[in-house]
Amino acid sequence: MTLVRVSTRGRVTIPKEIREKLQLEKGDRVAFVRIGDEVYMQPVKDTLLDKMGTIPVDGPQDFDKIREETKRSRGERRGN
Repeated sequence: MTLVRVSTRGRVTIPKEIREKLQLEKGDRVAFVRIGDEVYMQPVKDTLLDKMGTIPVDGPQDFDKIREETKRSRGERRGN
């Protein structure tokens, strides 16, 4: 276990061996996930926004219709 101090601004330094193991570099993002009284840090390499525009589509998309279809489909699976 490695201990680090929290600065007056709430910052902590991720120890070098952990940064290397997780392949974290300057500018990378990490997520803090709280489960009960424990907090886990995990690297965030890609998000949905990073993927925006990578899936080819045929013509313009009606996102309102897509949202409504998704809501209807979820409701059917939940028995609503």
